[in-house]
Amino acid sequence: MSDIEVRRLVQPPEQSFFLFGPRGTGKSTWMRSTFPEAVRFNLLSERLYHDYLTRPEAFGDALRALAPGTTVCVDEIQRLPQLLNEAHRFIEERRLRFVLCGSSARKLKAQSTNLLGGRALRRDLHPFVPAELGAAFDLDSALVHGTLPVIRASPHPEEALVVYAETYLREEIRAEALVRNLPAFARFLRVAGLFHGQVMNAASLARDAGVARMTVVGYVDILVDTLVAFRLPAFEAKLRVREKRNPKFYWFDAGVARAVRGDRGAPTSAELGALFEGWVANLLRIHDDYEDLYDEIGYWAPSEAIKTEVDFVLRRGSEHLAIEAKAGDRVGPDELRGLEAIEGLPNLVRRILVYRGERPLVTKSGIEVLPVERFHEELATKRLWPGAG
Repeated sequence: MSDIEVRRLVQPPEQSFFLFGPRGTGKSTWMRSTFPEAVRFNLLSERLYHDYLTRPEAFGDALRALAPGTTVCVDEIQRLPQLLNEAHRFIEERRLRFVLCGSSARKLKAQSTNLLGGRALRRDLHPFVPAELGAAFDLDSALVHGTLPVIRASPHPEEALVVYAETYLREEIRAEALVRNLPAFARFLRVAGLFHGQVMNAASLARDAGVARMTVVGYVDILVDTLVAFRLPAFEAKLRVREKRNPKFYWFDAGVARAVRGDRGAPTSAELGALFEGWVANLLRIHDDYEDLYDEIGYWAPSEAIKTEVDFVLRRGSEHLAIEAKAGDRVGPDELRGLEAIEGLPNLVRRILVYRGERPLVTKSGIEVLPVERFHEELATKRLWPGAG
């Protein structure tokens, strides 16, 4: 299935903007369909890359020939951040509108300041969500192979995921010279795949990967900057308990998380819990990027209670919403423990447990138990918050 058949949820702003997203999320396809008349510069072209590397002013020469108000799409802008100076100049002088596309924000952090100061916004493109795929969405496939457009388009998704992981190492890490010791980073990737949905423990990661703790901290920063992973901070509920402070770690796609750790075939029952939680984490994150779902998100876990946790606590204004993700199709007291414990959080408007069962339920204490289909339907129709939609 090609990503061109899917209507993406991301909406472009009227002004110039950065479009970020990991490789394979369909950024180039989206730009072509959204801006069919735009002038394009693809920096993956080695000839164009070397021309502008040695003579950045040649980019300005090309822009000078364009009519005022023209939309200009630049693919892989992180390869030549120095071109941002020319883009900035032509936004001011010729009112050109730029769509600056990249798979890493790392190199642009310093150089992009002149564009981000009110002249360029940011949009992110992610793997597919159910609202984009419609009837073609399959949860089992999403948990095994992920929902990356480039993987869904492949007749052999498992082999494509292996190639994706190797390409990430080769093109993002080696080509951009992000690490000095590529074998050590490759070992770290395999171990980091096992931490999908886990509280970050840099010392444990370092020990298992055979590298120094501070090296691991830098490696995790690289994963975050290249957009293939993210941290979920601990939420401070302040419910008269001492709460955990370390963030949780998630990969941006279940299929990639499995690929970097070398897993193929059907996941074990032990794997499914983390994969399902990670899928819900990404679903919330993606809908927030596209539709401004919340102001803040975190997980909640009292330090003293090992089995008491709430996977996601969302804040919007003064209101809170608590969500627990369970991969099973049945719900018992153990699955509800965290949502019961957080009941006293001020302005808690909903407590939701998402599961793989078929029936929506409501417990005596008011916890809503929603099947997966109902949950992502509420996200798609913007009804997650009471009174919305």
